[in-house]
Amino acid sequence: MYMAGNRGFTVIEILVTLSVASILLAMAAPSYRTLVQDSQLIAQSNNFFSAMMLAKSEAIKRNSPTTICPSTNGTACAGVTAWTSGWLVFADANNDGTVDAGEEIIRVGSALSGQSTLTSGNRTRVTFAASGFTFGFNDTFSLCDSRGVEMSRRLTLSNQGRLRTDKGGGTCA
Repeated sequence: MYMAGNRGFTVIEILVTLSVASILLAMAAPSYRTLVQDSQLIAQSNNFFSAMMLAKSEAIKRNSPTTICPSTNGTACAGVTAWTSGWLVFADANNDGTVDAGEEIIRVGSALSGQSTLTSGNRTRVTFAASGFTFGFNDTFSLCDSRGVEMSRRLTLSNQGRLRTDKGGGTCA
């Protein structure tokens, strides 16, 4: 049997529902933005970390020095301490820190997205010896975004080739 009664929502019910939904959305948006920024920073940190560990493992595997350096063009080292534009991992047979003819480029790291920056304290390259150690190339790398030091990632490389990641404490410009 058909009853001609309520067949929809009243204007008042729709306005109340939209008001509640907009309040909830306004409260959730900042948290979502923070989640996205955190995820991006973690992904960038992991990408750089994996490039460093690739350089170390390749040096051990090849029994020959392997270098990672900042690069702006993907074919040569830039000679700067800013790693934001990308980096190269290459087999550095003569241990001079530059990509020479015949030296294989193993991986090219892409530039960081967003407003992120990656800088080292004073290194324009890191060379891993055949043992996997980085004698004299220890340094601290700072990965920062628009939120500054509190949310930065600090990557510390020891002379033994160990890379440690900490949240906060980076040197952000």
